[in-house]
Amino acid sequence: MEAEIEMGMEVQRVVPRAPPHRSTLQKLKNRLKETFFPDDPLRQFKGQPTFKRLILGARYVFPILQWGPKYNLQLLKSDIVSGLTIASLAIPQGISYAKLANLPPIVGLYSSFVPPLVYAVLGSSRDLAVGPVSIASLILGSMLRQQVSPATDPLLFLQLAFTSTFFAGVFQASLGVLRLGFLIDFLSKATLIGFMAGAAIIVSLQQLKALLGITHFTKQMGLVPVLSSVFHHRNEWSWHTILMGFCFLALLLLARHISMRKPKLFWVSAGAPLTSVILSTLLVFAFKAQHHGISVIGKLQEGLNPPSLNMLCFRGSHLGLVMKTGLITGIISLTEGIAVGRTFAALKNYQVDGNKEMIAIGLMNIVGSSTSCYVTTGAFSRSAVNHNAGAKTAVSNIIMAVTVMVTLLFLMPLFQYTPNVVLGAIIVTAVVGLIDTSAALRIWKLDKFDFLVMLCAFLGVLFVSVQEGLAIAVGISLFRVLLQITRPKTVMLGNIPGTDIYRNLHQYKEAVRVPGFLILSIEAPINFANTTYLNERILRWIEDCEAEDETKKQSGIRFVVLDLSAVSAVDTNGVSLFSDLKKALEKRDIELVLVNPLGEVMEKLQRADESGNFTRPDCLFLTVGEAVASLLSTIKRQSSSQV
Repeated sequence: MEAEIEMGMEVQRVVPRAPPHRSTLQKLKNRLKETFFPDDPLRQFKGQPTFKRLILGARYVFPILQWGPKYNLQLLKSDIVSGLTIASLAIPQGISYAKLANLPPIVGLYSSFVPPLVYAVLGSSRDLAVGPVSIASLILGSMLRQQVSPATDPLLFLQLAFTSTFFAGVFQASLGVLRLGFLIDFLSKATLIGFMAGAAIIVSLQQLKALLGITHFTKQMGLVPVLSSVFHHRNEWSWHTILMGFCFLALLLLARHISMRKPKLFWVSAGAPLTSVILSTLLVFAFKAQHHGISVIGKLQEGLNPPSLNMLCFRGSHLGLVMKTGLITGIISLTEGIAVGRTFAALKNYQVDGNKEMIAIGLMNIVGSSTSCYVTTGAFSRSAVNHNAGAKTAVSNIIMAVTVMVTLLFLMPLFQYTPNVVLGAIIVTAVVGLIDTSAALRIWKLDKFDFLVMLCAFLGVLFVSVQEGLAIAVGISLFRVLLQITRPKTVMLGNIPGTDIYRNLHQYKEAVRVPGFLILSIEAPINFANTTYLNERILRWIEDCEAEDETKKQSGIRFVVLDLSAVSAVDTNGVSLFSDLKKALEKRDIELVLVNPLGEVMEKLQRADESGNFTRPDCLFLTVGEAVASLLSTIKRQSSSQV
């Protein structure tokens, strides 16, 4: 019995067939589901009673309801420690980043109070510590400053900053609600690495104004204008400022190095910025250093965030500027926040819902824009400290916000004598970590084109501008995608002797061509953008092989076998390609054979093949080995009958 089964398996031939029939509406529904709902968020509601569905819906919208009921004192202890730790980092960074965005320092603290509370309710990450970040601050300040001067018209500049934050939030939340998060994937890893490194250098160079004590500094962001301004105003350099600045910079970099070498000492780098602020403030106050060329923050407003809904501007000549600024800062901050959240989620083996994060970050910025906050997201440095400090839930963000609230209510006078030079040193230390040389070297080893994209982003940011550098890198990445679509890879297959396996002749040196056959594998979907190229490329393959066969005095090509195993989709132009190719080959006495067309491809071929040219048993096979064996046996039978 077993022998009969084995014999049956040997002779049985499976003919490729189309998948079961589905209506156009069913196909459209499935395509939309896979595009916008690949995670199938509604599956948890199936088969549940109405009340249970309401509870599940509330938990889906407000992730705090998932872990809140299970919260206990042990978790609270861990979150208090991590919350206080990141607060010690968030307070000086908030003040510093606000100055980087050309905003009043107090706005940086406002932005470290309300947004974390919103994220704690809506966010799905346990480790993300939200607040202002350096790159978004730089972009916001530089783009708005192109039309409005923060020095001559500070109120209008502040209004535009809040309005840009509103548009950033609307854009971010819309991506999440409409399930369009895949759009931010156009910022590839190589693009982000180059962009972040270039922006980090630009941010650091901007701090030379504070580190050197220069009062007249260029408003441009490029490398050349900044260095030119630094050396052009050498007479403004203050040795008091330089001494203090580089001493504290060395202290901060040393603390960062210690924490990187020994992660358990995370509190060293976390507490270093606040310690530097306290020490430098005491030094300035004790020695009256503000009278010796060291500039200080000055008096800061006490109290919680004032409402700013009435400051949002939705009309006037600056509407296009704030929408553009909101779009760019929204994309950058959203990409950074989601990337950071997923990084730490992977370390702790839990999932972060990208669409929930977009909605949370978006609503965080919408609420923030009406409470005197500017663009915020999850910062890598604060999130790393939060993670290392043992954060268990988003309550650490609430603890940080409460600490910032206490600072806003009672401790603001203590920052009056804080020197700007220390804030500059804090910013430089924070952005140094954005320069990832090891990742750049890894990209160079893996993919030279990706390295070119990264280099364009890096040099574009340095020598043109932040937003143009990003646009150049994205443009080159899209160009590469277009090349892959319009110039799909086709390879010639050969047989590995002693087997029925067929592989790329250039990849496997032991593979050999089968006389009389040209076996090609198309490794991309076939559509209107590449049918002309594929037609020309296949005909060129035939001409090259015929010339080679003529040189070696071998028999010419009788069959062109197209392996379609990697062709996932085909459109009307693609179906026409097969028809046109078959007609062209028939004029050369060559037969076209198709192997393993997938579901959609097979379905469209059957619909278009009214005469049955493609679906004949001798033109359609499941594997290359089966096709070659069957066609060779046909040739032998024809030869023997002629004899």
